[in-house]
Amino acid sequence: MGTAAIFTDNDFLYARISGRIEKQIREGLLKTGDKLPSVRALSQEQNISISTAFKAYVELENMGMIEARPKSGYYVRFSPSLLTRSPESKPPIKSLEQTDVSQMISMIHINMTKESVLRLSQSAPHLSLIPVSKLSRSMMEALRKNPSAGTNYEYGQGNISLRKQIAKNAFNWGSHVTENDVVTTHGCMEALLFCLRAVTQPGDTVAIESPTYFGIFNVMLSLGLQVLEIPVDPRNGVDIDYLAQAIDKVTIKACLFIPNFSNPVGSCIPDHRKQQLVTLLSNKQIPLIEDDIYGEIYFGKSRPRTCKSFDTEGWVMLCSSVSKSIAPGYRVGWCIPGRFKDQVINIKMMHTVTSTTPTQAAIALFFETGRYDLHMRKLRKALHTQCLRYTQAITTYFPADIKISQPQGGYTLWIELNKNINALELYHAAITQNISIAPGQIFTTDARFSNFIRISFGIPFDAEVERSFKILGELIRRME
Repeated sequence: MGTAAIFTDNDFLYARISGRIEKQIREGLLKTGDKLPSVRALSQEQNISISTAFKAYVELENMGMIEARPKSGYYVRFSPSLLTRSPESKPPIKSLEQTDVSQMISMIHINMTKESVLRLSQSAPHLSLIPVSKLSRSMMEALRKNPSAGTNYEYGQGNISLRKQIAKNAFNWGSHVTENDVVTTHGCMEALLFCLRAVTQPGDTVAIESPTYFGIFNVMLSLGLQVLEIPVDPRNGVDIDYLAQAIDKVTIKACLFIPNFSNPVGSCIPDHRKQQLVTLLSNKQIPLIEDDIYGEIYFGKSRPRTCKSFDTEGWVMLCSSVSKSIAPGYRVGWCIPGRFKDQVINIKMMHTVTSTTPTQAAIALFFETGRYDLHMRKLRKALHTQCLRYTQAITTYFPADIKISQPQGGYTLWIELNKNINALELYHAAITQNISIAPGQIFTTDARFSNFIRISFGIPFDAEVERSFKILGELIRRME
């Protein structure tokens, strides 16, 4: 009887089933993000009991080969044995000093105007991930319900229905605010601009993350502000200890950080560290402008808290929008500016007077009808899968010495290449192949990240995306 008799026992049968699935994963027959049959379906397919099928999945889950997603089932995950190390945190090359952001602007060369270009540099949802028909329905319903069909000026502070929905949604990230605490804006960048203007004057120094989103440098330049770059750890976010030392050496008028799934690194500050950050800045009476535009794009079981949720004295000014979650083109954003609300409203009145009525009303209804929650569950699931697929392809086609971030949310992968690689040269080589990537030079004011690139996974993984990684891998090897 030998071996055949052994596997008649359920305790060994589940191991045989799990081993078969493991082999398919390792051989690439099952790819990262693929959904596995349900426990019941597996039991029927393999003619085994439900408990044996469940044991097989638990075994694979313990091995790190698959993962269970709440209310969704089991999925193939990227094998930890194939993951590269995360990129390293790098302090500024210069000693602590105030840096002129004009040096930054000359490094922004990204060109995404051609339709033929594959935009791996764009940190935003692909059109296929945007709920176009449901948004259109919300827009039509909102216009029908509005006596003026959205043609009148909106309230200066913003659409009341939208502000109520934002305040209601704030409960998910641990805060208790009302519609009176919210000011709507044209996107998140305008919210950041208003908040910066409310708490700074030209020539002041603002602490920012390094690396950080290059658009922030444009805002700083437009306001005549100096920047002080604080290093970011790919796992734990901004270096709070470094910031504390900097505060003692440089007069910092405000901080602007992206605590949840920062761009480009993808880091998320642990909640207890967020509390430490808020306490540090509140004690120093330094405003914290919190860019939470990626906070809703989480891959775990629950949304990470915001710094604002730990704010008891109004020093945190939270900014966000629906640009990364629902509709970039709607330009619906907001801020919750705490003790600086009156200043922000006055600046808005001088700058734009009011926000657009139809889009605010449509987004408010999108929230109110429950369409937002349903859409976000689908979007998070899609982006999580895309993140894993992109990671797998990059580690397959790029040289073995790369280091790649392992974000738990957001849109971006931060990749450290061989030190001999100049990311800007790689960008120019890639754009000739109609592939747009983001070179590390545009995310800082010095040369620390000249061998880094940012790749966004907002585009669903397909043959074209895979082909682009093959090409990029070849280009990198030629440059080494």
